[in-house]
Amino acid sequence: MDTVVEAIRQEFAAHADPEIREKGQRFFKEEVRCYGMKTATGIAIAKKYWKEVKAREKQEIFSLCEELYSSGMMEEAFVVSEWAPRLAGRYESGDIAVFRHWIETYITNWATCDGLCNHAVGDFIVRYPEHIEELKRWTQSENRWMRRAAAVSLVVPARRGEFLSDALGIADLLLTDTDDLVQKGYGWLLKEASRKHTDEVFSYVMANKRVMPRTALRYAIELMPKNLKAEAMKKDW
Repeated sequence: MDTVVEAIRQEFAAHADPEIREKGQRFFKEEVRCYGMKTATGIAIAKKYWKEVKAREKQEIFSLCEELYSSGMMEEAFVVSEWAPRLAGRYESGDIAVFRHWIETYITNWATCDGLCNHAVGDFIVRYPEHIEELKRWTQSENRWMRRAAAVSLVVPARRGEFLSDALGIADLLLTDTDDLVQKGYGWLLKEASRKHTDEVFSYVMANKRVMPRTALRYAIELMPKNLKAEAMKKDW
């Protein structure tokens, strides 16, 4: 075990709180393994040790991330979510394979999925937009977290008004997905896209609301004016 990983685990163990651990479980349907600590504490520890590892080679830092993921502990996964985006300036096109492997192998709940994908994978796609096709392939995976990742990786750029056609394309591919966490993922993507493209997302929802699960629809229209929400929610067929 790398000494930095060992030190992180010792600090996390020292901050472990059974009460926080028990309360945290309520946010998940699946069982999660965690130390139990305030998010701010975990982030502070991650930032502290980033200072020690940032000068290392990117591949070595990726190896540390994998070592952290391998424990299955949520706070250790959050360290990866904190570190990986800080490598964005060093990303190379082939790094999509690393992210794919991590999602397939280590992601087991919505929080670790979103933590990695919102920033690290999203930043990667902004730098290498040709890999948007990779996200679209993820929508066909049997792994629910790969499918959610396809949507939530575009959340931040969509918030800025970017990748509208791709966001709608991913929503198309996930449109009738039966998994509620995937539905929430692409609904969230549409919601963020609606910040800059309200009319386009509203038109998309209206064209698809007969088959779109209500969970996804409610997420998608959350930021829209009341009159548009009411129109979208009507069962007029």
